[in-house]
Amino acid sequence: MSAAPPVAKIVTKESTLHGDTRIDNYHWLRDRTNPDVIAYLEAENQHTEQVMAPLKPLQETLYKEILGRIQETDLSVPTKRDDYFYYTRTEEGKAYAIYCRKHGSLDAPEEILLDANALAAGEKYFRLGNFSVSPDHRLLAYSADVEGDEAYTIFVKDLAAGELLADRIPNTYYTLEWANDNHTFFYTVLDLARRPYRVFRHQLGARSDELVYQEDDARFALGIGKTRSRRFLVLHLSSPLTSEVRYLDAHDPLGWFQVLLPRRQDVEYDATHHGDFFYIRTNEAAKNFRLMRTPLANPSRDNWEEVVPARADVTIEGVDSFEEYLVVYERERGLEKIAIRDGHGAFSHYVEFPEPVYSVGASGNAEYRTRTLRFVYTSLVTPASVFDYDMQTRQRELKKQYEVKGGYDASQYQSERIFAAAPDGVQVPVSLVYRRGFEKNGQSPLLLYAYGSYGHSIDPGFSSDRLSLLDRGFAFAIAHVRGGAELGEEWHDHGKLLSKKNTFIDLIACAEHLLLNRYTSAGRLAILGGSAGGLLVGAVLNMRPDLFRAAVAKVPYVDNLNTGLDPTLPLTVAEYEEWGNPENQQFYDYIKSYSPYENVAAREYPAMLVTAGLSDPRVSYWEPAKWVAKLRAMKQDSNVLLLKTNMGSGHFGPSGRYEHIKEVAFDYAFLLWALGRT
Repeated sequence: MSAAPPVAKIVTKESTLHGDTRIDNYHWLRDRTNPDVIAYLEAENQHTEQVMAPLKPLQETLYKEILGRIQETDLSVPTKRDDYFYYTRTEEGKAYAIYCRKHGSLDAPEEILLDANALAAGEKYFRLGNFSVSPDHRLLAYSADVEGDEAYTIFVKDLAAGELLADRIPNTYYTLEWANDNHTFFYTVLDLARRPYRVFRHQLGARSDELVYQEDDARFALGIGKTRSRRFLVLHLSSPLTSEVRYLDAHDPLGWFQVLLPRRQDVEYDATHHGDFFYIRTNEAAKNFRLMRTPLANPSRDNWEEVVPARADVTIEGVDSFEEYLVVYERERGLEKIAIRDGHGAFSHYVEFPEPVYSVGASGNAEYRTRTLRFVYTSLVTPASVFDYDMQTRQRELKKQYEVKGGYDASQYQSERIFAAAPDGVQVPVSLVYRRGFEKNGQSPLLLYAYGSYGHSIDPGFSSDRLSLLDRGFAFAIAHVRGGAELGEEWHDHGKLLSKKNTFIDLIACAEHLLLNRYTSAGRLAILGGSAGGLLVGAVLNMRPDLFRAAVAKVPYVDNLNTGLDPTLPLTVAEYEEWGNPENQQFYDYIKSYSPYENVAAREYPAMLVTAGLSDPRVSYWEPAKWVAKLRAMKQDSNVLLLKTNMGSGHFGPSGRYEHIKEVAFDYAFLLWALGRT
């Protein structure tokens, strides 16, 4: 399997900051309007195709396997809202979902609201954004992205007539919410750096929309929503460290949003409405958050009443309000928990779960006056299962477990959680799954995955795709490294800013632990990460490339020093509180010391597959492109290095479920070949 890789020309760009002169030989790749850049990316794609050509039969086998486990014609569990039941369904051979509802009962005739397959016809990319039905169920406001750049256009459909209204709103983002007059909705738009920074009020048929709020602090992003009680519209402003909530009576769409609590630096909070109170989840004087209650009439801090105090070993991650109950989502020792409380906040009980390692989250809870909580439960061996839970009787009903075709038997697979000791003594959790009969003799391949940024926890969930690896003898491991929040907010703090290197050190410790305990061996260990997890992959490969035989980096954030120095790029300013501002000497030196692109060196690297998206607004395509170009120029080995750029999509890869499966099959074929399992 060989082909001559393309060679990126060198166009030197010199920059000086803090007395540090840096030469960037591949800065020219940032100009996507340059025909030479497109030609280079296409040449890299051709090289990747040539190298992978002998694996086409394996890719096809994997594709058929993965597709064969999916119930192609399927139905979601309907969500009840008033007298309607909303659901999605899929049909065999069609790449996108069909959005439907029934009126009165599940036996009523089906009404198709939106067929995403029809909307996607003729488009190289399609992704549905907002999907919001008016309170009277007569209108649908939805948005679509056909470029992959996450700039959505809003459309409005008259559901009775089945026709689109004249309203068209471009350059919008993910949140949209109707007022209770069924004539007005609110939406957010993007600035030049792709930050949602303005909220507009739209009245149907209006030629122009009214600006409701503009956020000038570039650290903050905006989102709009509505309380489950449907009484208030809520504007949420957030940076990585600070937040602010503004609210408006949903029956007064022409009014103005009031500040619930003025923002304070390093204080995060959110709010849910219940009766005569707002319940506020805040980290003020509570590292892992506490739950407060304050009256609607005067929600100032002077009127706060503590409902759930802060706890050192439990993080409050969210709160849902129902007419007679509060549902508090907690995390303890890395595991998610659901606490049921009465309408006054008094503790009732925890929902029980059967496995030691799992993931659970609320879903499809549109009603306020109900005692039923719907949640989705999954584990590394249990497919996604939708339950309705009676908060009074504590009885649960399994509404649907998503089918894995082909005779999947969960008893044939085993999961466990182990701990790896970091050099500073911190115990890092690792979740594992493998097929029963797996022997810890160092002979099995293992794929190690991690993310470790933004306080985003990677919880162990089921993947039918992954069975194609497990059934070929692989073990799959998730390293819950610092930078996530699996073990509380301090777990996040100890993996960001000037402690970011803990994320990389933790992953190395996990890899060494797996090797030491003979789950695998160095010639059989692969690493996988995407976006900020791709930065993790790149940093670890610079530090300890000897640990791994192969690596897959999906849209990796690997040129973070240069990106951090360009405040015009999407997300840059907003993420200073996560990574640090390199205009500051201390952060400049620290980021430069680990940035994957800056630290490529003349050494041996494992086999690598790197992906990019030409329209990606989160991690610009040139980051992986520059990284690969520098690796080609400097690495001292003959191991394969592939760059695959999706020329018609963005951060999330190609759209449509069949294209997604092809992408997974491609990645798995590379891993199987690189680890000698073909």
